[in-house]
Amino acid sequence: MKSDNGHLSVATLAAAVVVLLYVANLLQRKWTQSRFANENNCQPVRSVCKDPIFGLDQLRESIAAAKQHRFLDLLQARFHRYGNTYRSKRFATPLITTCEPQNIKTVLSLKFKDYSLGNRIASFGPLLGHGIFTADGEHWASSRAMVRPNFVKDQVANLESFEENMKGLLELIPTDGSTVDLQDLFFCYTIDSATEFLFGHSVQSLKKRLSGVQTDEKDFANAFNYAQDAIANKTRLGPLRVFARDPRADESNRVCHDLVEQFVDKALKYREHFDEEKAAVDEDKKERYLFLQGLAKQTGDRDRIRDELMNILLAGRDTTASLLSNMFFMLARSPAVWNKLREEVATLDGRAPTYEQLRNLTYLKYCLNESLRLHPVVPANSRLAVKDTVLPVGGGPDGKSPVLVPKGSIVGYSVYAMHRREDIYGPDAHEYRPERWADLRLGWEYLPFNGGPRICVGQQYALTEAGYVTVRLAQQFAKLESRDSGPWEEGLTLTLCSRNGTQVSLGH
Repeated sequence: MKSDNGHLSVATLAAAVVVLLYVANLLQRKWTQSRFANENNCQPVRSVCKDPIFGLDQLRESIAAAKQHRFLDLLQARFHRYGNTYRSKRFATPLITTCEPQNIKTVLSLKFKDYSLGNRIASFGPLLGHGIFTADGEHWASSRAMVRPNFVKDQVANLESFEENMKGLLELIPTDGSTVDLQDLFFCYTIDSATEFLFGHSVQSLKKRLSGVQTDEKDFANAFNYAQDAIANKTRLGPLRVFARDPRADESNRVCHDLVEQFVDKALKYREHFDEEKAAVDEDKKERYLFLQGLAKQTGDRDRIRDELMNILLAGRDTTASLLSNMFFMLARSPAVWNKLREEVATLDGRAPTYEQLRNLTYLKYCLNESLRLHPVVPANSRLAVKDTVLPVGGGPDGKSPVLVPKGSIVGYSVYAMHRREDIYGPDAHEYRPERWADLRLGWEYLPFNGGPRICVGQQYALTEAGYVTVRLAQQFAKLESRDSGPWEEGLTLTLCSRNGTQVSLGH
């Protein structure tokens, strides 16, 4: 019995020591953070959770809003209610949410190294692997260095593939005034042009739509769609995603990887026979540039090439398709804007625009900017603090004092809400009015393609493609009418689209 009591006493003592060490460490951490906050003149930021541990009240409200397709409007309403920066919890993790340009600039640029992507790889990894959009640190820097040279002007300014795919797009648009969902066609168009640019081989989803033939490429497009939806669903689950099982997502990831790896293998064979000296001599005779071959010249790692391709494919397709879909939703409800845009495009005399001509179409640029303002393709994002750090504003009664961001906290930022702030864009900030861009001179208040070191490397590609498609449609169709009687509703997955598509009619 003594022995048992002795063992019990040792166990109790050990447990007490563990608890004391934990409490001591916690107190030390709090003291260190308090001193750090005082040194940086930090003031408390407003806390909005009724549940101070898990933030379940905020979570329930968010889930309900998402089901009603108004999550982004809920975020905006919270900023109106609580101020432009506030504190809550996300599954017991401290969360600071902001729509302040100064804070967003600090997170994405000024104190870039104080933050990481957090556990994004857990949700995105099964499809995208370790690439430019999922990696941190040295791996990310290496990815960016590998990918960025493939988006120089010489590559982006080649518009031939855009024109070739336009033919397929136009064949699928009825000219008799019947309704068509342009959003559906835009996603087909952009996956065709993206795979052509990346692989040198289009999956030809537009042509398959016309023929109705099922192929490996069509399977790829369907699988890619589902795999992205699965990523969005896992992201919403937070730490609970470890319990989620989706066999269809696993199969979709496999289909995507199998097709891409076929092209990777061809590129690696190209790498084996690539002769830099001969390439320099034959510079004037070189074949059309292929993104895939550009990667293969830099690395022979099969998985690395595949992962980077998957990352760029996601951005290359979704960014442009979402931009076009949202913009044409608004253009169809703005006949004066459509007519003014067509007047500018008429200066091309019906010819396909060159890269330089696209850049000189001022009103087209205003229309694109306004769509990206009102419906940013990536409307919200977040970062994880990897050390104790500070946001410049948001604390104190007036919200103008610095805010402590403890290590392990999440900083969420809403571009959607920032782009609709009336103190920045005026009392009509919720309206689609391209003319506002004639006078706007903005910095971090406008953030359609992220900012800082992680700014989107393909933004010029996306804007060029969207501009090209818009010009060609404006040249082809005098009439653009909305066939959707309801308001724009958010369709929020990895990017932001209209939930009900872009239902329009077009005519000559």
